Amino acid sequence: MLKTIVVHVDGSPEQEARMHAAALLASDYGAHVIGSAATGIARLDFALLAGSMAAPAPAADFDGMRKLARLRLDEFSAQAARLGIQSAETRLIEDVPQYGLLLQSRYADLVILGQDQDDSEPGLPARIRRLPEHVALHGARPVLVVPAGYRGAALPGTVVAGWDGSRQALRAMTAALPLLVRADAVKLALVNPDQLSTQHGEQPGADLALWLARHGVRVDVVLERTTTTAGHALAALARDSGAGLMVCGAYGHSRYREWMLGGVTRELLARAPVPPLIAH
Repeated sequence: MLKTIVVHVDGSPEQEARMHAAALLASDYGAHVIGSAATGIARLDFALLAGSMAAPAPAADFDGMRKLARLRLDEFSAQAARLGIQSAETRLIEDVPQYGLLLQSRYADLVILGQDQDDSEPGLPARIRRLPEHVALHGARPVLVVPAGYRGAALPGTVVAGWDGSRQALRAMTAALPLLVRADAVKLALVNPDQLSTQHGEQPGADLALWLARHGVRVDVVLERTTTTAGHALAALARDSGAGLMVCGAYGHSRYREWMLGGVTRELLARAPVPPLIAH
């Protein structure tokens, strides 16, 4: 069951989409929602910076960071009330967002983040572009990445779950079970399974589909053979089937190969048409 959900609070326009997803899940599962906001720097680091002779930083600047984070949390509380979330709280982390989210994720069932930003966007720090990727790879819990345009569409509704036989994909399936058992239909998608035949057995997808069915999941195996990327094929299947959720493992291949090929995970983090749930 999903009983504790952490939402990244940053005051951006995209936060509204995250809150819609959190509200829907909180209603379905009776979950408690935690809004996590960060100052952007640790107090100790700021103290060291403030004491630097080369570039002294006024102590009032840190108080300003805390005040801004607190204002964002106040807006989170207002959004939660407006969307009907019955149980919510706020937490202020005096550090970078990555640390705060990783810390809070240890004691939650799910972390909700905004969709990864385009690398070409000028002036956007790399740490912000890679936040979903960082939390998914280093955190202990699954991550739900919500596109900016999401406004409470059916979740899960129909689910497209990518399966490549990897440990990461299996972790994602296991983490998503509370959602999969409530889905109207789950399409277990295997993209070009013949290229990974040693991980699929004689009948690709059959064993995992049986495991899911024993948990009460309404599942069908879909074999996708394509010359496009796996990420593109999964996204197209999600659009064509009217899916409300995608499930996939994070980095089923080596980081080097993932980077060279563009990366299924990175592609979905940046361009998935519906929220993907990922786990490593």
